Parts: sequence; C-alpha cells; structure tokens
Amino acid sequence: MRKIPNNGNLRVPRVAYPLGLLACLFIYIAYIKWHWASATQAFLSITEAAAGARRGQQAHSPPGAAARAHEVFYGIMFDAGSTGTRVHIFQFTRPHGETPTLTRETFRALTPGLSAYADDVEKSAPGIQELLGVAKRDIPSGLWQATPLVLRATAGLRLLPGEKAQKLLQKVKEVFEASPFLVGTDCVSIMNGTDEGVSAWITVNFLTGGLRAPGRGSVGTLDLGGGSTQITFLPRVEGTLQTSPPGYLTSLQMFNRTYKLYSYSYLGLGLMSARLAVLGGKEGKPAEDGEELVSPCLSPGFRGEWSHAEITYRVSGQKAAGNLYQLCAARVSEILRDKVHRTEEAKDVDFYAFSYYYDLAANVGLIDAEKGGSLVVADFEIAAKYVCRTAEAQPPHNPFLCLDLTYVSLLLREFGFPRDKELKLTQKIDNVETSWALGATFHYIDSLSRWKSPTS
Repeated sequence: MRKIPNNGNLRVPRVAYPLGLLACLFIYIAYIKWHWASATQAFLSITEAAAGARRGQQAHSPPGAAARAHEVFYGIMFDAGSTGTRVHIFQFTRPHGETPTLTRETFRALTPGLSAYADDVEKSAPGIQELLGVAKRDIPSGLWQATPLVLRATAGLRLLPGEKAQKLLQKVKEVFEASPFLVGTDCVSIMNGTDEGVSAWITVNFLTGGLRAPGRGSVGTLDLGGGSTQITFLPRVEGTLQTSPPGYLTSLQMFNRTYKLYSYSYLGLGLMSARLAVLGGKEGKPAEDGEELVSPCLSPGFRGEWSHAEITYRVSGQKAAGNLYQLCAARVSEILRDKVHRTEEAKDVDFYAFSYYYDLAANVGLIDAEKGGSLVVADFEIAAKYVCRTAEAQPPHNPFLCLDLTYVSLLLREFGFPRDKELKLTQKIDNVETSWALGATFHYIDSLSRWKSPTS
C-alpha cells in the first residue's frame, strides 16, 4: 500500500487542472443547449395552442366580443314535427354576471317527419345523423362534450300509438348517445301541447324584449302546425283567470319572474289533421277499400291523390249546387264545433302568428313571402272567398287552398278574434326562427343548471 506524505496533501498533476476545467465547461454548455431547446419547444406549443384558441374564438364570436369578459356556449334542439324534422343550433353569449343573450342560430330541416318511419324505425337514423353533422360543423369541437343535445317531438308522434312512438324515440336516443354531444336521460321525449305553446311564447317574447325588459308589454302567440295548433298569452284581466277551463292556465318561471299564462294546444286541429277531417278521413287509417274521399271544399272537377303521414288518399270535389265557400264553411264549422274555447280577452292582446298561418298568407299575397307583415283576420276570409269562387270554374294550382283558407279564417273566429283584429305574421325576429325551439332550449339548459356556461 502506498504511503501518504507526512503533510497530508494529495499531489495532483498540473495537467489535470485544465482538463477538469474543459470538462466542466463542456457539461455546462450541453446543459444550456438542452434547457434552451426544451424551453423553446414548450413556448412554441403554448403559442400554437393559444393561437388556435383565438382563431376558434374569432370564428364563432360576434365582433368586439373578445374585448369583453364573456362565456360562449351552445344548445342543440331537434324539432320532430308531423311534417318534418328540424335542427336548431343556438349560440349563446353570457357577459359576466348577466343574463345570456342569443348571438346566432343555425337551422336545417328534413322531410318527412319521424312519424313516417313508425313501421321501420331504422330508416329514421340517417336523417338524424345528417342533421347531427350540421351541428358538428357549426360548433367548435372543444365544446361538443359540454353542448346539450335534445329532441322534442310534437303532434306527429303524439298521434301515433304509444308503442310505435316509443320505438322511434328509443332509436333516436341510440343515435344521440353515439354522438360526441352532452346527452341526458331525458334528451328525447314527446313534448306535450302546452309546453309547445309556452315555449313558442318564450321565444317570441324573448326576441321582442318582453321577457328581458320587465316594463315592456308581452305579446301572444298563435302557432298552426300540421297536427296541432296552440294559442298562448299572458292574461291581464282577472276574469280570464277565473273563467278559463281546467288545463288552460299554466305557470312559468323565467328570469326570476313567475308568469301565469293562458295556453292550450288543440291536438287534431293542426292544418294537415284538420284537412283530413274535413275531407272525411281518419288519422292514421287508410280509406276502406281505397274509397275516395269526396269533399265540398274541393273544386267540383278535381280528382287526385293526397298523402298525409305516409298514407295516400284518393280525393275528389263534390258536385253540388251552391256557393263553394259557403258549402266549405259549413263543413269546416262542423269540424270545429264545440272544440275551441273562446276567450274574451284575446281580442285585446297583440298577437304574433307563424307556421302555416304565415305560409298561407304568403301563398295568396296577403304578406311579403320573405319579410312577413301584418293583416287583419278578415283578410283570410276575403282570400278564402276569392280562391273558392275561382275554384268553382277551374281547379287551382293548389287544390286545397280553398279548404285551408276557409279553415284558418273560421279557426281564428272561434278563438274569439273579431274580423278587424290585426295579427303580425313572421317567420323570424332578428333573424331567429319564431318557433318553440329557442324557448324549449332555454328551459332545458336551465333544468341542467347550465346558465353558467362552459369555458370557451
């Protein structure tokens, strides 16, 4: 064993000093290069992510929104009606601490309605998937999992036998559950008629400012669908609350206020269902042995076919002496007799009317087909008399126009509207569809306690 010198110091060769210094310098430089590369990569990743988020925000936010602290969120509502299925994709913005506002709506529609697939539910899936594709393209993928997806079916499915309706709804739910959106246990259901009317009332009064501005008066709504029709308004007269039949009044809580609404849905009195009844047919049942439905509401020389809810009927006009309008009005009155509650206050409320009310008025030039407009109840009657008189000599392009206009004019009178009552007819308010879908989406989001929007 080598002995250590008496002074206790270890002798290091001089050449070792520069070698050690070089080694330390090499290690230091290597560390600096590695650290810089890692930091640069992390910075670039964060910058790229932030830029992507900004691009997404700019693509889906209104101008100037980035300057305010706000949250953006979406809701998807499928309207499964009797004549078609429609998707409404709503974009909401909520400034911090304030009530949400609607910033955009995307709308698409497909025909026929879900009820057309009652005997083969698998055929309903492609249409639903197509409309889901619209939602995927419209909503940023980062918000898909936080966006509620809902389908509400209306009169078309309410008129189906219960088992068939449930099978259709179950199929839709399976398609929904396979999507990337937020799906709850109650995401698919049949909406009762009162909810349909109330939701439409919410939509119109939200868009006109009646809900957001407490001092501003509310308006009533008239919705004429294919299978049912609704009337909804906020009574101001105590007598309306006292004399309304059971089931005609409902309470609504919205924006920290409670509203006692007059609202009722008449199943079977939508335009297509009423047309079938006037012709003498029965909902969901083909005519026996291909029997022809003969009606005084059709031109005497008309003979043809009409399809409703996937059933084709042979129809023809009735050759009878007399004024076509008067004959038709007598038949329509039979269908409406004792079926509609008349409320005295309706004549004093401002009403918006839409759906088939709008379509018919635009069809005969009572309003602008694009912009809508106002008319009085008597305008429908005048148009009906003119069309029916013309049809006496020659079947019109639309063989049911005499029938439909006569029905609408008498339905409005049954509701209690005088002939000089003015109605506002519109498809959109501030470029948003005047349907129940927006109001129902508000309700659903509220039920999920989702007024606090997802982080965008």
